[in-house]
Amino acid sequence: MMSAIASEKLLKIEKPGRYTGGEVNTIVKKCEGITRFAFCFPDVYEIGMSHLGLQILYFFMNRREDTACERAFMPWPDMAELLQNENEPLFALESGDALGKFDFIGFTLQYEMSYTNILAMLDLARIPLRAAHRGEEFPIICAGGPCATNPEPMAEFIDFFYIGDGEASLDEILNLYAAHKKSGGTKLEFLQKITNIAGVYVPAFYDASYNLDGTLSGFAPSDDAPTQTPKSVQRAFLPRLEFFPETLITPLIEATQSRAVLELARGCMRGCRFCQAGFIYRPMRERGVNELLVQSLQLLENTGFEEISLLSLSACDYADFEELVDGLVEICKKKRVNISLPSTRLDALSALSKIKTARTSSLTVAPEAGSQRLRDAINKNLTEEEILSGCYRAFKLGYDKLKLYFMSGLPSETMEDSFAVAELSEKIVEEYYKLPPEERKRAVSIGISTACFVPKPFTPFQWVAQESPEEFARKQREVKSSIRKKQITYRYHDSKTAFIEGILARGDRRLSAVIETAYKNGAIFDGWTEHFKYDTWLEAFEKSNINPTFYTRERSPNEILPWDFINIGVKKDFLLREWENSKAAKITPDCRKHCAGCGVRCDYKKL
Repeated sequence: MMSAIASEKLLKIEKPGRYTGGEVNTIVKKCEGITRFAFCFPDVYEIGMSHLGLQILYFFMNRREDTACERAFMPWPDMAELLQNENEPLFALESGDALGKFDFIGFTLQYEMSYTNILAMLDLARIPLRAAHRGEEFPIICAGGPCATNPEPMAEFIDFFYIGDGEASLDEILNLYAAHKKSGGTKLEFLQKITNIAGVYVPAFYDASYNLDGTLSGFAPSDDAPTQTPKSVQRAFLPRLEFFPETLITPLIEATQSRAVLELARGCMRGCRFCQAGFIYRPMRERGVNELLVQSLQLLENTGFEEISLLSLSACDYADFEELVDGLVEICKKKRVNISLPSTRLDALSALSKIKTARTSSLTVAPEAGSQRLRDAINKNLTEEEILSGCYRAFKLGYDKLKLYFMSGLPSETMEDSFAVAELSEKIVEEYYKLPPEERKRAVSIGISTACFVPKPFTPFQWVAQESPEEFARKQREVKSSIRKKQITYRYHDSKTAFIEGILARGDRRLSAVIETAYKNGAIFDGWTEHFKYDTWLEAFEKSNINPTFYTRERSPNEILPWDFINIGVKKDFLLREWENSKAAKITPDCRKHCAGCGVRCDYKKL
């Protein structure tokens, strides 16, 4: 592909390789007479190219002869400025064509703090921000991903949302569009036709009404909506994971995660009450061992990556994990590549010693909470004894660097729970020094990180209040001051960013005005500390006459929530029961041990 910007001008910006395309395994098609889909990732190239969902859907759509899927990423500010100075619109990497020439522009909503980047990409593409302002000459704008389970804050900007597994209904949508395009139908007529496809939500066909206190009083199809418009939007669901690309696009510059990735499973049976992915992707669906081993060989041969990562919400819970590891270790020994686990459960390390025989990276674990009471309240199903014994076994295997992830501001958390983060970390250090001296080759290093807890839709904590930035910051200071051992380093996430994230996560469509105002006043790359403008967001709320704390307050169980019209399969009364169990610090066993009746049909009860 030839960039729309001359190569000598690209050399003046940081990392021009973000914009040139031409990577190994990309697909370039002749675009005449076929559907053109621009997959847009609203962050920089290095982050977007590390996202497996982009790779899967890129090859999934390009397997169709009548569809060409290309990629676009949010340009870094220097490139955005260059595009504006050169009077060039944002373009796709494969063809170099402006995004405005495509039939569809599809955004993935992975993180609420990328919402202003979506508006920036539309602006750079010279496409009106609001759906109501876009005529027939503009592409259809769609969006999917985990944040689409509450699409309302972005409702004014998106023509239709896709909720659920991408591979489940995309073919049906693309088939319908191909026939619709041949017949010369309008954009509105197409949107009317797709309303009854699983996972599709067209915001323009729904009306929201509000009580005097600002809460929702109603949400339903509008009077002029198509007759088939559903009151409840069912997620698109894939019963079995069948498609996986034989190769991945190999970036020409180093990506954030520069490795081949195997998707072991989708979903999780653990039931951690804070984890949105654990509920919206239920039930757990696993790929077969032989299938995964064949895929690993194909990926390593077709990409040249020197590391392969096992992707799942909890990789060690994969049913045939040890058998899979045995096969992968043999493959990786022959290929001289590394195996990595993004995060490891310390109560499931039986295969770790086998992975250690291959070149491997440091170990990452997520206790989430320091005290046992709080781990029970969030249903982590992990005891302190299991944590300490697991760390000791890891140290015995030669690991001397551990990364521990915790959350701050969890429901019912006390200062004693916060201090327990430091106490548990120090106990882990002590486990290392229980090793015989000859086995301690270096000083142990424990890096702990606390993220600010943000309540998310479709979790048992979707009703709880979120702590203020000031309270988050106070707890972070207290934890930091309580750490005594020099082997421990402590990092924490920005509480003000978490505050805005929490508002967007549980917001309604009135927030579209806030997002647009914040963007127009300079808010972009909000997920990047050096670019986040907290005051700009506060000013946007003020100008929109919206109180931000309205969205971080505790919700009543009887309140209509902005996402209640979406059915992900998990029953609301189950989530309420789990909230009550959390208050009592009562554990719910994982799905393979006992069916808790969440409402999702699965086969765990047969195991």
